[in-house]
Amino acid sequence: MSFVSGPSRWSDVWLVTAARGTSACGDFLAAATLTLALQSAGAGGLAVSGLMLAATLPLVVLAPLTGRLADRVDSRLLLVGAGLAQAAVCLALAYAGHPAVVIALVALLASGLAVTQPVLSALVPIMVRAEDLPRAAALNQTAGTLGALAGPALAGVLVGGFGTRLPLLLDAASYLALVVAGLLIRTRRGGSRRPAATMSPGTAAPDAGWRLREDPLLVAMIITIAGVIAAVGAINVVEVFFIRETLGSSTTMYGLVTGSWTLGILIGAWLFARLARRLTDDGRMLGGYLALIAGCCLMILLSAAVPTALLLVPVWLLGGVSNGGANVFDNVLLARRVPEAARGRAYAALSGCVQGASMVGFLLGGLLLAVATPRSLVAGCGAVGLLVVALVVPPVIRAIRTERAVAEDRPAEDAELATPGPTR
Repeated sequence: MSFVSGPSRWSDVWLVTAARGTSACGDFLAAATLTLALQSAGAGGLAVSGLMLAATLPLVVLAPLTGRLADRVDSRLLLVGAGLAQAAVCLALAYAGHPAVVIALVALLASGLAVTQPVLSALVPIMVRAEDLPRAAALNQTAGTLGALAGPALAGVLVGGFGTRLPLLLDAASYLALVVAGLLIRTRRGGSRRPAATMSPGTAAPDAGWRLREDPLLVAMIITIAGVIAAVGAINVVEVFFIRETLGSSTTMYGLVTGSWTLGILIGAWLFARLARRLTDDGRMLGGYLALIAGCCLMILLSAAVPTALLLVPVWLLGGVSNGGANVFDNVLLARRVPEAARGRAYAALSGCVQGASMVGFLLGGLLLAVATPRSLVAGCGAVGLLVVALVVPPVIRAIRTERAVAEDRPAEDAELATPGPTR
């Protein structure tokens, strides 16, 4: 599909990377700050659950709308408008007191995120050449991960020292990074403009009528990630009980274990970005993607057998490496196979499926903890995740074979059409 026609615009990539990292840090800073604020105010588990739902549900429900906005409206207008709106919402959050008001404002904040995520994701592929896309994807993955790490840490320090208002005011300032990026990024998409771009050999012209369901490989990829996250997502609820109670570890060890998965994501993103450059065949890349997802599930299954939390560190580090590689692969596959005019919708659909599956995982984790032990749930998460991957493999193989057969037939048809007919 379409990528930049000249040299990669790395200055624009770095602006997007900085904006994503800063806004991700703000997202997690706000979430951690507000959770601490509700707990300190005496709110119960229902209020905290409502907060988490408000932060996730708009990303799922609004995905069809925000994806179309990302494709049809000028990216600069969306980034500047959403950034200013999110900054204003955060400013209001700094002075909100009632839990219901806080939850409503968080939903508005997440609605802004539902707009900016597909806009930023769809901009990156038209900033770089096709061969540079894996590196650009790894940069953005790194920025988002570092932001997710820094946000909760900052919240803990700032709430403890200054209360909740200061971190929320800083969060409001962080969203202004989106405004600055929107004004400075030269690459633009959406509206009536069409960026100068080259087409990969053998691909069709960009088509705004593209439909995700018409691409079996992408459908298989999204079904896999949604199914696996729904199965494995419960680990996010279970892990604290498994590490702290079942394995009898300290809070420090808990932080070390959970941080090892995040570190693995960073390593995996850069490690597999190099491999992604060499995997020019989409079928092989999808096969590698499934293998990486299976690797994540296998590490979770193995972690259920460890006797001490210290042994979880290398196991979860390897799981994070697979996770980081899979994130790069799915971004590259989406950019390669989706017409430029439809990438906003595609990235919004992927984000919506991931967030929706995460909500299912959170719900299952909370319900199952009442009837099963943490260790058995960890094992079950890994096993069910592997089962999901196994169920997807046969249709994926059929889809790859069908696509290759069509690709082999097409040159013969083109040659037939090019052959001059008999002369009179």
